[in-house]
Amino acid sequence: MSEQTSQLQSRQEIESQLILKVLKDEAFKQELISNPKAVYARELGQHIPERINIQVLEETSNTLYLVIPRSPADAEVTEELSEQALEAIAGGWWVFIAGGGANRQ
Repeated sequence: MSEQTSQLQSRQEIESQLILKVLKDEAFKQELISNPKAVYARELGQHIPERINIQVLEETSNTLYLVIPRSPADAEVTEELSEQALEAIAGGWWVFIAGGGANRQ
């Protein structure tokens, strides 16, 4: 398995875990929406650099979001976060939940 494939799976796993926690815990959901950077830092167990911005969007029954990921050519390597952690917080990823449609954080 390639490193890029491994990173995507790790990113999917992290985001899937966050989404599942959001669906079970309204307080966690509100915290993630209001302070996503702090929640990601806590869940990843790593400091998130100031230059990284994290946005959380909640889909509704009549609003869907399409996230266009950053180009791999534009990726910047950082010493502050592992490449895996950087992948986990950059951009977005779709997770399909049975009976619930597509959810994106």
